[in-house]
Amino acid sequence: MSELSQQINEDMKTAMRERNTLALNVIRMLKASVKNAAIEKGGAGAELTDPEIVSVVRREVKKRQDSVEQYTSGGRAELAAQESAEIEILQGYLPAALSESELAAIIDTAISEIGATSRKDMGAVMKLVQERAAGRADGKQLSQAVMARLQ
Repeated sequence: MSELSQQINEDMKTAMRERNTLALNVIRMLKASVKNAAIEKGGAGAELTDPEIVSVVRREVKKRQDSVEQYTSGGRAELAAQESAEIEILQGYLPAALSESELAAIIDTAISEIGATSRKDMGAVMKLVQERAAGRADGKQLSQAVMARLQ
């Protein structure tokens, strides 16, 4: 069992003991999403690695961010607040985000290694940058930063 899976299980037990229904519901949903991703990957007995679990967590955070936008534009502040609270819980399972300077260094290194000169090289640069960022930066953020450098 991966380290992150163990952490999720421990947090679920803690939420049960503390009767924290919000955290318990979010963690149960996360466990279900992780289990579904594992089944898609390799059948009923499969388990995900920590980087794969991080990608599931990112996907769940993204869903909630989209919901917050929808609820806010629809005038449902209480539902937006609920989704924001869930995002905070989920972000506890994500690795520390890259700083702007770390991200810039990764992008500059990738651009120089590939020899990219224009936006038509963006795909190759993005592939390398995503490997090196290893889940510590949002894909949209990476894309915008790479595009800004390749003008």
